[in-house]
Amino acid sequence: MSIADAIRHEISAILKDWSVNILPEKIVLEQPDDLRNGDYSTNAAKILKLMVDEFNRATGADFHVGENFEWARILRERGSTKPIDLANALVEKLTGKIDKVVKIEARGAGFINFYLADSVFVAMLENVTHKSDLWGKNDLHKGEKIMVEYTDPNPFKEFHIGHLMSNAIGESIARLCEFSNAEVKRANYQGDVGPHVAKAIWGIQKLGVDAADSAALGKAYAAGASAYEADELAKAEIDAINAKVYDRSDAKVNELYAKGRTASLKHFEEIYEMLGTKFDHYFFESETAPRGLKLVHAHEDIFEKSDGAIVYKGEQDGLHTRVFITSRSTPTYETKDLGLLEFKQERGKLDESITVTAHEQADYFKVMIAAAKHVPEVKDIASKTKHVTHGMMRFAEGKMSSRTGNVITGESLLGDVAEVAKERAAESRADDHEQLSKDIAVAAIKYQILRQASGKDIIFDRERALSLEGDSGPYIQYTYARATQVVARAKGENIEPSVDINATAIDLVRLMYRFPGALEHAAQEIEPHLVANFLIEFAAAFNRWYAEVRIVDGDDAPHKVAITEAARITLKNGLYLLGIPAPEKM
Repeated sequence: MSIADAIRHEISAILKDWSVNILPEKIVLEQPDDLRNGDYSTNAAKILKLMVDEFNRATGADFHVGENFEWARILRERGSTKPIDLANALVEKLTGKIDKVVKIEARGAGFINFYLADSVFVAMLENVTHKSDLWGKNDLHKGEKIMVEYTDPNPFKEFHIGHLMSNAIGESIARLCEFSNAEVKRANYQGDVGPHVAKAIWGIQKLGVDAADSAALGKAYAAGASAYEADELAKAEIDAINAKVYDRSDAKVNELYAKGRTASLKHFEEIYEMLGTKFDHYFFESETAPRGLKLVHAHEDIFEKSDGAIVYKGEQDGLHTRVFITSRSTPTYETKDLGLLEFKQERGKLDESITVTAHEQADYFKVMIAAAKHVPEVKDIASKTKHVTHGMMRFAEGKMSSRTGNVITGESLLGDVAEVAKERAAESRADDHEQLSKDIAVAAIKYQILRQASGKDIIFDRERALSLEGDSGPYIQYTYARATQVVARAKGENIEPSVDINATAIDLVRLMYRFPGALEHAAQEIEPHLVANFLIEFAAAFNRWYAEVRIVDGDDAPHKVAITEAARITLKNGLYLLGIPAPEKM
């Protein structure tokens, strides 16, 4: 049993003696922001509310302090039912009862703070330095099979900012689930059919560009998209191409389609490699559309005809109506997503399916899932699907363009930031400055995306993102590189890390102890920003300690090197979970 669980169980046992049955897992135990307030803390006000709720549930009456319950009598003797009185009463009972807890105190409006023995942190340091790959892992999702679908760029179009955000969030979620002992499959769903493809093929034909040139496809699509809105003749031509893409009836269109699709997918793989993502499954709309059409047509009791189209009346679920098959008999995104659910279900029984998309798709997704829950073939996977959304990325400079003069895309942002990072990389001790500049760019962008809750918009400030002195990905990378170099220097001087079993725990070590809890919380909430927030605080704590002490040249060098090694491992594992490279020299 962990120390946290022991605290919860002991509180639960005391409450039981006071005639209140509250399960240990109902007792909220937190780790205070300020280390001066202990290593764990619980709020007596919340416990008091649980007690009152339990009394009301058991008796069917509203609690009054005069009721004949042991805990009510104890509080009456203290003259009130304030949380601080309950806190003091619990502290008296808890003191000396929990192994490895050396001090318990009641503070403020009723918080109970618990301080751990130095031996706890000594054991932790030993564990981190000897089992580095396991440090931070938990069993939250042990035995579960989880699929995470993210990125989802469309062939024939550019890799835009939204795809970059989806990739950063999705990859981090996948890694958090893996660190929680789940079997994770990464999925990428790409729109290789639809109006955007027809617009791109029309543009290829009109501009005379090479369909196998991935750089030209974005321009071809832009030309087609513009013409579709402004020219009725072009619109009719594009609609005709769209039909041919679906029915494969035109050899020339088929040839352009095949070349463009292949070029796009190959180029996307180059971007995935830079971002550190390898997918297990690729799903395509060309495959999901027929499946979805079959499902919709097979369940006319679930879907309805409306003005020549087939729709789902979401009002029955408190939502809104959406079209699943158009009046031209073509499938919409909703129908394709039904087919996607069927494909996912065929990849093996899943305990959870997580999909990461832009926030603007939230309402659409609710209707699609609501409809899917009525379709027998996919209702199981639909009930296990969670939707994680991301906001928009805006730029501190206002409207931002790439160095080529085009509106910035996810790809061009990576390139622009890497170009600026070359200056930093050139001043480093790294062996490969080109690779380091890419690693810094990925850190700069991913951290800015992951540093706040997923659904919020992001203001991207390039200078701040690349800073080595503050709230940034490169700052954490630099801290990791610094710790790595200290350990390397110690090794060069024959100083091996060795934990002093009699050492008093410093704040850096006490903060390090919280790393596994931060990861488990992040995995439970599906929120990578909780990891990012911990890491930036931990990096700052390490740098403060680094500035205050002499590690290799000072007293107790082996123990300080052990702390540095443990900090290095913590930073490395944390960066991994954010999908950020950890260069050893900067």
